[in-house]
Amino acid sequence: MKEREAVIIGGLVLFLSLFWLGFLIHRSPRFAGSLWGGVLGVSGATLMLVPLAYLVIKRVKSLKQIVTRWVSMRTLLAWHIYAGVVGPILVLFHTGHKFVSPLGIALTSMTIIVVLSGFTGRYLMGRISQEIKEKRSILDGLNSSYHETLERLRTCCADKAVQLQPFTGFFSRLLGRPFFSVPEQETDTMSIGLRAIRLSDAIADVEYAIKTHDTIKHMFTLWLKIHITLSAVLYALLLLHIWAAIHFGLRWFS
Repeated sequence: MKEREAVIIGGLVLFLSLFWLGFLIHRSPRFAGSLWGGVLGVSGATLMLVPLAYLVIKRVKSLKQIVTRWVSMRTLLAWHIYAGVVGPILVLFHTGHKFVSPLGIALTSMTIIVVLSGFTGRYLMGRISQEIKEKRSILDGLNSSYHETLERLRTCCADKAVQLQPFTGFFSRLLGRPFFSVPEQETDTMSIGLRAIRLSDAIADVEYAIKTHDTIKHMFTLWLKIHITLSAVLYALLLLHIWAAIHFGLRWFS
């Protein structure tokens, strides 16, 4: 997720997270059934179906091939994100802060939970992917510097290169400097050796960080399953709410 997009979506999510608390100072029992309340409700529910469409397109290969001829998956993902936040906001406006029925309370709660889980997971996954990319670039630079330093050390003094091999840990590095105290004429050689130790430590640190990030990224597969499950529950509640609105509110059509 780009920084500008993250700021916009983050602001909308924050607004959504706080807006429902408006029932403490404002309640409009009749707004949900009014014309504008109905327009907001239908518009919000329609937008909330966009993420479902994205999910289907992403996982049905034949459909994905057809749709991506005109619209890229990146664009569809942007629609998924914006519709997944704006839709619930419109739905909350539709409620008029009237949270009375258990179904309405459950639907509102699940809507906020799904939006928060989706935003958090998407944002963190994007940040982790970016950090892994940056750390791999740093690791390439460190490896290049390390091999260059090692070649210089072997050229200057091969026996020093062998002696330095055991001193590659954090505490070993601290002990390395006094242990390898040498005459003035060998200061340059030891400087190269200590640089090799520091580069080795830095490489180990970055590799550990990359491995940790890869593990966290792999754990997001579990988050995705949870998010999809929560979304399925949300859509079930939404359908039930629509049915109840039609059955109890629009029976005068028949």
